[in-house]
Amino acid sequence: MNGSGDKGVLATHQGNAYRSGMATGMAKPGDTFQKPAPVMQAPGATTSGDAGKENATASRAAAAPASTSEPEKQEEKRWQLSDFDIGKPLGRGKFGNVYLAREKNSKYIVALKVLFKQQLQQSHVEHQLRREIEIQSHLRHPNILRLYGYFYDQNRVYLILEYAARGELYKELQKAKRFSERRSATYIASLARALVYCHKKHVIHRDIKPENLLIGIKGELKIADFGWSVHAPNSRRQTLCGTLDYLPPEMVEGRDHDSAVDVWSLGVLAYEFLCGVPPFEAEGHSETYKRILRVDLHFPSHVSADARDMISGLLVKDPKARLPLSKLLDHPWIKKNASPNGIPQAEKDVAV
Repeated sequence: MNGSGDKGVLATHQGNAYRSGMATGMAKPGDTFQKPAPVMQAPGATTSGDAGKENATASRAAAAPASTSEPEKQEEKRWQLSDFDIGKPLGRGKFGNVYLAREKNSKYIVALKVLFKQQLQQSHVEHQLRREIEIQSHLRHPNILRLYGYFYDQNRVYLILEYAARGELYKELQKAKRFSERRSATYIASLARALVYCHKKHVIHRDIKPENLLIGIKGELKIADFGWSVHAPNSRRQTLCGTLDYLPPEMVEGRDHDSAVDVWSLGVLAYEFLCGVPPFEAEGHSETYKRILRVDLHFPSHVSADARDMISGLLVKDPKARLPLSKLLDHPWIKKNASPNGIPQAEKDVAV
């Protein structure tokens, strides 16, 4: 994509983006927009621009502003690509790319996710994108990546996202092989608080995994992808989705499921943080399914007794018998190891 503006004046990727941004007068990640933040309307509503025009609009506010520095009554902001300086790519996916970007007026650093309409249509995932926009734009939590708004042109859809300066957790886990108990507990506690918030709003994520988590400028964890999430006021659904290694038994069997699927995924994630691999990993899909249904759980010797107890409480076949997130936050392993501010203490992770 050819973005407008000089790429050289934009901050570079990861931690360097923040440091070089200081020299050019850019806002740092975590600041608020100096003008009304772009927001969205519910899927199915019309925008004030034509979908075929090059300068389409972001839609009107659907939720209260997240910061008191923003006006209480937001005007409609019409975003277009020329409002941003486009920097280097932050990531590439099946349907498009993510770029570091700077909003020209406020100098605010964001991540601009560019999705190609043709690819979305060919894969029949337009509804999934609409759902992702609707849900994520309404969520306000320190451990959930903000979606400020969106706009579109004839060929592409653009999502204006919070910039998580330290990048993908998955890459950190690959580099470290496995995390220390303190770092793991801090991340799990942060995710548990974010999921409690989501579940209170009747949002089930359904795809918690390292690839969908980012790290903010201070080291805090952020849930970044709501592509498989659902707003489920009726609580129970039957759709098979998410990633095989993280699927709970009820979804493998095609049974009704509810917010307890996220509790199971948190247990799988905790295990992978501590051990470097998912607990039910196998050579083929069929064997993985069998291990999930049997809850065939084995721990390496280095995993502490408290960690084993907590993970075993999350990875229970009966969804109703799983450790509630509120009790997880009071578990001895969390109390002993998690950093209260959600930021892991500087320490070396354990090499395998």
